[in-house]
Amino acid sequence: MTAPAYQVFVAALPDVCPTDRRRMVFTADAAGRCEVFTWDAVSRRARQVTNSRAGTVHRAIDADGYVWWFDEDEDGAAGGAGEGAGRWWFRHFDGGPRLPGLPGAPPGLPRGLAVTADGTVAAAVAGEERTVVLMGRRGQVPREMLRTDRPCRLGGVSPDGALIALAASAHDTTAVSVLTPDGRTVATLPGPGLWCQGFSTRPGHRELLLVRDLGDRYALATWTEEQGLRTRHWCVFDTEISARWYPDGRHVLVRQDRHGRSLLYRVDLGSRRRERVPTPAGSLLDAAPRASGAVDYLWTGTAHPPALCATDGLALPPAGPPVVVPGRHTDRWTPTAWGRVHCLLSLPEPAGSAPPPAVFLVHGGPADHDRDAYDATVHSLVASGYAVVRVNYRGSTGYGPRWRHAFPAGVGHTQVADLDAVRADLVGAGLIAGDATALWGVSWGGYLVLLALGRHPGRWRAGIAVKPVADWAAAHRTTTPALRALNVRMFGGTPDEVPERYARASPLTYASSVTAPLLVVGATRDTKCPPGQIRGYLDALTVAGVPHEAMWLDTGHDGYDGAAHVAVLRRSLSFLRARLPEPAPRAPGRPPAPAGGPRPR
Repeated sequence: MTAPAYQVFVAALPDVCPTDRRRMVFTADAAGRCEVFTWDAVSRRARQVTNSRAGTVHRAIDADGYVWWFDEDEDGAAGGAGEGAGRWWFRHFDGGPRLPGLPGAPPGLPRGLAVTADGTVAAAVAGEERTVVLMGRRGQVPREMLRTDRPCRLGGVSPDGALIALAASAHDTTAVSVLTPDGRTVATLPGPGLWCQGFSTRPGHRELLLVRDLGDRYALATWTEEQGLRTRHWCVFDTEISARWYPDGRHVLVRQDRHGRSLLYRVDLGSRRRERVPTPAGSLLDAAPRASGAVDYLWTGTAHPPALCATDGLALPPAGPPVVVPGRHTDRWTPTAWGRVHCLLSLPEPAGSAPPPAVFLVHGGPADHDRDAYDATVHSLVASGYAVVRVNYRGSTGYGPRWRHAFPAGVGHTQVADLDAVRADLVGAGLIAGDATALWGVSWGGYLVLLALGRHPGRWRAGIAVKPVADWAAAHRTTTPALRALNVRMFGGTPDEVPERYARASPLTYASSVTAPLLVVGATRDTKCPPGQIRGYLDALTVAGVPHEAMWLDTGHDGYDGAAHVAVLRRSLSFLRARLPEPAPRAPGRPPAPAGGPRPR
């Protein structure tokens, strides 16, 4: 049978059943929402598992072939736990009733789920001020093994269920804790700069894989009860990496993010050897090894929507219909006094006699980066005749630890300086129009849009800020515990302790200086960039007489319903057309379908 005509909404690698590689679970588009599907690699048939009002993204499949998913409560706020709260559910791969995975467990936000080969289940659930770690059996009331007020996630469970890893922030003094099921602490692994990558799945082994920041490089590390923490100094990388065990427990698959693209390596810990896994040039959004030694990976490039691939040719869920992405896509490095700033540049076709108007898409994070990867917003803008610039400013991943931690001008101001430098370079080279540049960002990227317009009025023609931070102090008081902890690290204290630092970094401080027309998009149920501080900023713009528009979504920060993303895209394109010079005639190529997913943060 042919596959159903769905489009991948949130591009993600399928999870494979540990005992039957033919059975997989993945997320795809369903009537404009992200939902969970099963995939049978033999019959090449997909079946929809979930159908929720707001969409579903968290999923897993266990060794017995049961599909798990996290279902948010209808009001998104079960038990007062906040945005996206809900519970885990399951049903068999072949169908059957929908059953509660951990009946009686408190509602909250998902912070990890693991199921061992014998059916032991471990899960972490976050509430407003605490994280609860649970253990039990599928479909049975679990026991609470730990309750903590520290933001953390489940980092893994040993194959025999005897050890559980909890990962806090990599920058905490205790980055990883190893516990027994009764809550006894076996080891605390210190930060800063330690990332938990999970236990080996090899039966009889209790070895934890980690990534360590060495200050100028990243290295693999392992921990066992017998040998403690061992840093593999022979296996280092100059930019950020993530890692996964091969099922044999002897090899590790390393995915390296480097200069907006990805590299893949197979590392033999015993022989101290590593070798490249051949993949096409571009970005690998995810990669996972299988027991056969083959690797499944999710590949994309700016001109190519994500595609699921396997090094051994195993049939994976199909991608959506072909998409023709117009434009010329390249890179540019801008030399500055503090180092070279990298950007991804997309120019419309055909080239006109004058440089095109340009939109700078500002990525979120800041610990993230723009990739040589398909982006529906880039596609829409280039097809409309605009140049698109994606800058990996200081603080971005993919350029090494020093670049990631460089904030010499202060929070926000360092990144705005990099945006300004790239803009000046591209205008000077005649690649974009100097009098027709706009900013568009989401989350932290939206924050930088507001700060740039307030700090340098007149430099940018227009701005679009989606779900931004506009007032650091107000956001700090109403955001999540994890983000409050991040704020304290960035600013060196709370708003009460260092108020001047929060004020200096806040767009609210410069709201009266904004001159460019501004579109601000907020979300009424956003706990990461709360709506109250956005409303305060909009009020300040009104008092100052700054021309602006506001758009409100009835969602949280991370929505899985495509309708909201399409509404923002259409409103933003209309806003830009009214405020930037008319671009050259529309370039060839079909724009993305309305169900296309959101830009990664």
